[in-house]
Amino acid sequence: MKKLTYSLLTLALAGLGVAGGYWLGHGGTVMSAAADGAKKERPALYWFDPMYPTQHFNAPGKSPFMDMQLVPKYVDGVEDTSSISVSPQLAQNLGMRTAVVVRERLPGGLDAVGSLGYNQRDIANLQARAAGFVERVYDRAPGDVLPAGAPLVDLLIPEWSAAQLEFVAVLASGDSRLIQASRQRLQLLGMPEAVIAQVAKTRTVRPVLTLTTPIAGELQSLEVRAGMSVSAGMSLARINGLGSVWLDSAIPEAQATLVQVGAPVSVALSAYPGQMLAGKVVAILPSVDPQNRTLTVRSQLPNPDGKLRPGMFASVRLADPDPTPSLLVPSEAVIRTGKRTLVMVAEDQGRYKPTEVRIGRESAGRIEVLDGLSEGQKIVTSGQFLIDSEASLQGIVPADEPMAPAASMAPTASMAPAASMAPTTPTTSMDSMEGMK
Repeated sequence: MKKLTYSLLTLALAGLGVAGGYWLGHGGTVMSAAADGAKKERPALYWFDPMYPTQHFNAPGKSPFMDMQLVPKYVDGVEDTSSISVSPQLAQNLGMRTAVVVRERLPGGLDAVGSLGYNQRDIANLQARAAGFVERVYDRAPGDVLPAGAPLVDLLIPEWSAAQLEFVAVLASGDSRLIQASRQRLQLLGMPEAVIAQVAKTRTVRPVLTLTTPIAGELQSLEVRAGMSVSAGMSLARINGLGSVWLDSAIPEAQATLVQVGAPVSVALSAYPGQMLAGKVVAILPSVDPQNRTLTVRSQLPNPDGKLRPGMFASVRLADPDPTPSLLVPSEAVIRTGKRTLVMVAEDQGRYKPTEVRIGRESAGRIEVLDGLSEGQKIVTSGQFLIDSEASLQGIVPADEPMAPAASMAPTASMAPAASMAPTTPTTSMDSMEGMK
């Protein structure tokens, strides 16, 4: 009897074990299927080879680069494909810093170097007004600095003698019409008005004309010698005034918009340390130096005491031509890729969006933003290059820019590994870094 009871108890326990195993097996299968179904419900953005994450595919399969299956990249929990998520811990590890977009005046102006030169608008040329002979050349030489009215050359003009004799005779007659006609003849012969007035006053003939400097300045050329003959219109001397000088400065062509005609300039000369001179921009020359890619900005400086000498070296500071406040960001926040200019905008919940901007002037470590940002936005100033790299790997593009489609070819298991197709410098995705999605 005991054996029968023991056998029945053993059979009952075995039945319970079989039923429990069946239930656990089928229940686990159902749970696994549910989990797989939930995973399959997550849409994949693309498939990629972890060894070459920059190449995206639009279908699963075997990698054409390595003998391994492609890995799917699923849609993030937040349906935002225009930004990337970075955890606070990773942001701290990357040393990420942010700054606020502000609207202020761009500080400073533009610093440049240049050299002093002659004012080419302050030049006087002396010419022979009639044919004659050089009676005397005064003790002058090119390079002399002369005051206005300094004598240069005595010219004997025979034609003037007869005309002056006629003028003196007409003056004695008192006939106003004849006097006016004779005076006009002297003027047509090129006689200066001062000489005509002196003949009329003294009633004496003056066949010798003394040419004097019409302006104060440097005698740059003297083309006559005693005893030589001259013809009407012949150039005799050239004087360049020194009352003001030009300062030519080289400005990079990229900063051409920072300079305007009439803008004030501050000048420091190594010859006069501690002294600041003031002037203004008078011209921006139209041509650009093809070697240095610079344009010439010409300023004019007053030189009343003559201490400014052509050829002197000068440091120039041009004032800001546009004092209007504008949007400014730190220069280190701007990423220049060659095709576009980006900044990383910090959004809520630890997300960062690459944003294309249009920039303007740059000064004192800050850049003017003309378009793409708003006042008060937060931007990344440190660590943004890592975010930009991950955004590129994920196919995230700046706002208003269409995303490039995934590779049209679907990899197949029959595709052999292609080592030659691998890029020369493998790129490692930041997906392996914990906290970045």
